[in-house]
Amino acid sequence: MPDADKPTLLVIDGHSLAFRAFYALPVDSFSTRDGQHTNAIHGFLSMLLLLLANEKPSHLAVAFDRSRQSFRTREYAEYKGNRGETPVEFKGQVPLLQEALQAMGIRTIEKEDFEADDILATLATQASADGYRVLLVSGDRDTIQLVDDDVTLLYPNTQGVSQLKRYDTAAVIERYGIRPEQYPDVAALVGETSDNLPGITKVGEKTAVKWLGLYGDLEGILAHADEIKGVAGQNLRDQRENAERNRRLNRLVRDVPLEVVLDELEAKPIDVESVRPLFERLEFRTLLERLTKLAAGDLNGNGGGRVAAGTGAPAASAPAVEEIASAPAPTAPSPQRLGGDALASWLERATAAEPAGLGLSLEIADGRVIGAGIAASDETVQLAWQAGAADAAPFEAWLAGDAPKIMTDAKAQLKAAARSGLPVAGLVLDTLVAGWLIRPILAEKSLADLVSFHLGETVPQSDPSLLVPEEGSDAGAPEYAWYTLRLAPVVLRALSEGSRRLLAEVEMPLVPVLAAMELRGVTVDHAELASLSSELGSRAMALAQAAYAEIGREVNLGSPKQLQEVLFEQLGMPKTRSTKTGYTTDASALADLQESNPHPFLGYLLEHRDVTKLRQIVESLDKSIAADGRIHTSYGQVGAATGRMSSNDPNLQNIPIRTEDGRRIRKAFRHGPEYTELLTADYSQIEMRIMAHLSGDPGLIEAFNAGEDLHRFVGARVFSVEPSDVTSLMRTKVKAMSYGLAYGLSAFGLSKQLRIDRAEAQQLMREYFERFGSVRDYLRGVVEQAKVDGYTETIFGRRRPFPDLSSPNRVLRENAERAALNSPIQGSAADIMKIAMTSVEADIASKGLESRMLMTVHDELIFEVADGESDVLEQVVRDRMANAAELLVPLDVQIGRGSNWDDAAH
Repeated sequence: MPDADKPTLLVIDGHSLAFRAFYALPVDSFSTRDGQHTNAIHGFLSMLLLLLANEKPSHLAVAFDRSRQSFRTREYAEYKGNRGETPVEFKGQVPLLQEALQAMGIRTIEKEDFEADDILATLATQASADGYRVLLVSGDRDTIQLVDDDVTLLYPNTQGVSQLKRYDTAAVIERYGIRPEQYPDVAALVGETSDNLPGITKVGEKTAVKWLGLYGDLEGILAHADEIKGVAGQNLRDQRENAERNRRLNRLVRDVPLEVVLDELEAKPIDVESVRPLFERLEFRTLLERLTKLAAGDLNGNGGGRVAAGTGAPAASAPAVEEIASAPAPTAPSPQRLGGDALASWLERATAAEPAGLGLSLEIADGRVIGAGIAASDETVQLAWQAGAADAAPFEAWLAGDAPKIMTDAKAQLKAAARSGLPVAGLVLDTLVAGWLIRPILAEKSLADLVSFHLGETVPQSDPSLLVPEEGSDAGAPEYAWYTLRLAPVVLRALSEGSRRLLAEVEMPLVPVLAAMELRGVTVDHAELASLSSELGSRAMALAQAAYAEIGREVNLGSPKQLQEVLFEQLGMPKTRSTKTGYTTDASALADLQESNPHPFLGYLLEHRDVTKLRQIVESLDKSIAADGRIHTSYGQVGAATGRMSSNDPNLQNIPIRTEDGRRIRKAFRHGPEYTELLTADYSQIEMRIMAHLSGDPGLIEAFNAGEDLHRFVGARVFSVEPSDVTSLMRTKVKAMSYGLAYGLSAFGLSKQLRIDRAEAQQLMREYFERFGSVRDYLRGVVEQAKVDGYTETIFGRRRPFPDLSSPNRVLRENAERAALNSPIQGSAADIMKIAMTSVEADIASKGLESRMLMTVHDELIFEVADGESDVLEQVVRDRMANAAELLVPLDVQIGRGSNWDDAAH
C-alpha cells in the first residue's frame, strides 16, 4: 500500500517533550494571574498543533512515564540517578497538560514499571505490523532504534520543541554511518550520560562505529574483544560488563501489555468549545486562536467548528502551515575574508556606521585566539589570526583601540586574548551579563539561549546529544558576532534605567578585572595539601572503624538505605522526616537526632561525614593546581540572583574558616616567590551595615557610628543590661537573630539554631523588635513592596524579580517571601564589593604597582604584595573599599598581612 494511503499513527513521548518545552521557554514569562506556571504546557501544545496541521495523523496518543522507578532501576539502581529533583514548577504542569490533552480528545497512556519509550516501541511495533505509517516524537535518543521503513522519528532540536528533525532509515545512516538498529550498540559502548550509564573508557563514537563496521553488532564486538588492540581494546575487555548492562537497559520493550488497542487511538475531532474553558483558565489566548483557526480552516472537510484528524493525505482545504508558524528568521550575512588594507578600510567604515559598537567573537583553540568574527548590521568579516602576521595588524590595532565592541561571554575570550598577547580595549557590552540583569533568576547561559529568548530565533548549531554532528551545522565566529550585535539594542531596551547604569558602571568594568584575576591564580603548596589529605584519610578510617565497633558490623556510611536500617531498625532510634525512600539521614536531621537521642554511633558518623567532606575539598584543590603551581579558579559573575559572585573549578568559597583543619587549608595558599607577602582585606559586618542604612534604624546607626561592637550593643538593648554585662551567650543569641531576621528566620528556626525553647525565641524576637522597630518595619515593607512591584531592588538599582510572591502554592510563595527579605541587602553587598574591586584594580594600575589582586571570597579580597609596596597597597585598598558606597554608617575594612592566607587573617 502506498504511504499516502496508509493510516498514520503519531505517538508522542509526553514527559520528554514537556521537559524540553519547560527548559526552552522561560518560567516567569508563562504564568497565569494566580501564579500557575504554564511554559511546559504552552510549548507542548504549540508543537502539537503544528504536528496536527502538518502530519494529519489518523491515530494519535501521548505516552507518559508513571514514575522514575521501572524494571531498569531494579536492575541498576544508579540508572538515571544523576538527574536532579524534578522542578516544582514543572511537576504542577503535567496534570494540567494531561487534562488539556483529554479535553482535546487525545488518549494518554502510561504503564507501571515501564518508561514512555517502551510504550512508543510497543505501539510502533503493533502499528507497523498492521500496515500503519508511524511517526514517533521523542527527545530520547534510545528511540532511534525504532526507526525502519515504516517508522520515522521526529527529534526536537536543542532549542526546545519548535523544530523537529525527521529521521528515517536513510537519515540515520547519513548522520551516523550505521543502521538504526545498531544505535543502541554504539550507545552501549560509549555510555549514556543522560541516563547515568558509564561506557567503556576511551571509546568514543568513532571507535564504536568502526568496530560495528568490522563485527556487525555488540555481540560480535565482544566475541572478538581479544583481537582488538590498544588501550581501547584492553578497556573493552576489562569493562565489558558496562556495555552488556547498557545494552540490556537501552533495549526498548516492544510488547508492553497495554490496556488499549490501535482502533481506540483513532484521532477524534477536537471540539473547540470543550477545550475553551481550560485554555481560558490557563490564559492561552494565542493558542486558542490557533486552534479556532484550524477549526475554521476545516483540515479534513468535516466542518462544524471541529478539528478532525484524517488519513495521511493532505486535505485540499487545509490552511498553509505558514499561517500558523512564524515568519522565517533572518540569517547572518555570508562572511567576507579580509586582511591588510582591505580589513583596515572595512573596520574604519563599519565603525563609523555603527557608533554603538561592532559585534565581536574571538575564535579559540587550546585557550588561545586563532581567529575572529566581526559584525556590522549587514556585513560580517571572518579572519584567521596568527601572531606576527602582517595582514592581522589592522585587526590588532582595532582590538587594542577604544572603538566600542560588543561581545557575548567576554571573560573567557579576554583570557584567551591575553594568553595570545592581544590587548583588548573598548568593551562596552557583554550581552550575557545584560541578559542576566534582565532575568537573574533563570538567566540564559549562552548566546543561543539569549537569541532564543530575546529574538525568538535559533542560532545554527548541531545537537550535542547526537553522536555525529552534521557538517556545517554550527555557527561560526562571524555568525556569533552578528547575533551578538543584533541582541545588543534588544537587551538594553529591556533593562530599567537603574539596571542600565549598574551594567555600565559596575558589571562591565568588572569583566576584565575577573579575567585578569583568573589568569593570575594563586600559589598553593601541594605538599601541605597532600599531607592534610593523608591525615584526614587516616582520621576518617579510624572514625569508621569506631562506628563499626558500636554496631558490631561494617556498613557503607555513605548509603542512606544502610544507615536507615542501622539507625531505625537495629538501634531503634526515633524516625526522622519521611522521604520517598524511607527516612532522611541528612546532616541536619541526624544532628537533631544526636541531640535528642545521643548515641556513639551517631557521633562517629557525623564526625566521619565532616572529615570526609573536608578531605574532598582538599583533594579538589590539590587536583586543581596547574603546572605553574597556582590554582586558577573561575569566577561566576552571572548566575546568582542576588548578584553575588561564585567560585568554580575549584570552589574557593567553601573552605571552612573557624576550624583548625580549615585554617590548615588556608595555610597552603601562599604568595609567589617574586612577592613578599599576602594582604587580605575584609568588610566587617557589611550586611548589617546595609541593614542599618536601608532601615534607617537609629539604634543600629548609633552603634556603627560610635564604633561599638554591634552585637554587644544590640544585646545590651535587647536584654536591658549595660554593654559590659552582655555575656557571650547573650551576644551569640542576638548575633544569630540579627543575621537570621534578614534571611526570614522564624521563631522556630531561631529556636533550632540556638537550641532554645520556641517560646524563648519568640520572646527574644519581640524584645528585639521593640528596641529596633525600624528594622521590623523595613523587613515588612520589603516584601509588601515586592508584591506590588514584582521585584526587589538594591541600593544601586539591581532588580530581582519574584513571580512566586503571587503563587497559589504556599511553599513557593513563602520561599519567595524569605528570599525577598534579604535580596536588597545581599545584592547591595555584592554591588559594593564589585565597585571596590574595579576601583582597586584601576588604582593599582594607575600607580604602577606590581602588587596584584588574586582572589575574592565572599566579602574578602586577597592580594599578592610586591617588595616595598605593602603600605601603599594597604592605603589604596582601605580607601577604595571604605568609599565604595555612601551609607548612613561607615564601611569598616579590616586588613591583615602574612606569608600565607591564614597568617594574613585579621
